[in-house]
Amino acid sequence: MITIWGGQTSRSIRVAWLLEEMGLPYGVRQVDMLAADKDPAWLAINPGDFLPAIQDGDVTMVESVAIMEYLMGRYGPTPLQPLPDDVAFPTYQQFLHMGEAGLATLIMVPLVSGFIAPEVERDNWGARWARECVERRLLLVRRQLAAAPYMAGDRFTAADISVTYALNLGANHAGFVLSDAEQAYLARNTARAPTSAHSTDRTTAWQNRPAQVIGYLEFRTAAGSAEQMAKLGKRSGRVE
Repeated sequence: MITIWGGQTSRSIRVAWLLEEMGLPYGVRQVDMLAADKDPAWLAINPGDFLPAIQDGDVTMVESVAIMEYLMGRYGPTPLQPLPDDVAFPTYQQFLHMGEAGLATLIMVPLVSGFIAPEVERDNWGARWARECVERRLLLVRRQLAAAPYMAGDRFTAADISVTYALNLGANHAGFVLSDAEQAYLARNTARAPTSAHSTDRTTAWQNRPAQVIGYLEFRTAAGSAEQMAKLGKRSGRVE
């Protein structure tokens, strides 16, 4: 069975969400990124000490979008991943990767600057530059939403999992203000009741998932995020 190593506010959300949508069984191994003493078992999986990671038989992987592509390639085909000859494939591929490379990674700079950096260093040039980069990339998201309900067109795909995580990260943790269209987009996506591998009833299966799994798929409130980040600022932990 697939094992996700991760934490509730991490990019592990993307992987768990994808597995739920695909109806694949998996287990969760919690990783406390704030722990003073790191779990040796975790560091053996990823000595870089960042989330998420998965184990799937002999396969061990990090990087959430790469993991998603691996899972869809190995256990697909799935409607979450348009085929290369699908007219939606180029747009899908663009936003699948923009969700991380163009949005979430850049969002981390003002996020950690705002919560972890010393007070006098929080409003720094690098954080301002990263915020401007994110705002420019959000123009592409807004243009797409003006033309279609999802990142790849008329249907929900893994690109929406990728971008939804990034938009929630920016809005809940880094002070980005989302447009009405972006907020409606998030509402559509986060309202989805994930599929369980053990039931054909999506809503019932979702409600019956173990609490530790549900935690991965619940997006944190701004207040909860602030509390967690305040703890991070007091300790030499990592935000992932």
